[in-house]
Amino acid sequence: MRYAIPVVVLVAMLVLLGIGLKLDPREVPSPLIGKPAPAFELPLLGADPEAPKLSVASLTGRPVLVNFFASWCAGCRVEHPLLMELSKQGVEIVGIDYKDAPEDARAWLARHGNPYRQVALDRVGQAGLDWGVYGVPETYVLGADGRVLFKQIGPVTPQAWERDIRPLLAGAAR
Repeated sequence: MRYAIPVVVLVAMLVLLGIGLKLDPREVPSPLIGKPAPAFELPLLGADPEAPKLSVASLTGRPVLVNFFASWCAGCRVEHPLLMELSKQGVEIVGIDYKDAPEDARAWLARHGNPYRQVALDRVGQAGLDWGVYGVPETYVLGADGRVLFKQIGPVTPQAWERDIRPLLAGAAR
């Protein structure tokens, strides 16, 4: 019995290690999946301070992509051409400029193009924190009812678009 306890503990640790090695560290599950998007109210880029703000209520009624991005983000530059193409195809994308200066965001969008229907400013990162953003870029698929259907960590790639995002948008549009 004296030798059995260490052997059982060692076997349990090896099993847990084996399970951990099979997990993909790039896949971080979001606790928001299937739940309503977190409430927020953010000013729009270039809008008068008294103008209506972007909120969850303004994102309901149709499926939409919510893309957290920033002018200082290298991964955002990687995904941007695909977002531009998706926007041209009619995919509704709303941008949330994360921890960035408005003038930097305006310059970045002027230089690279603007795929967003609207761009909101999350200057201090509170909305990003509420949404569970680890770092930009991150993209969320919202259903017409405002529920989070999917979270893409890192740049949206053609593979992620075809495999994960496009089918969800198509299903949510029905």
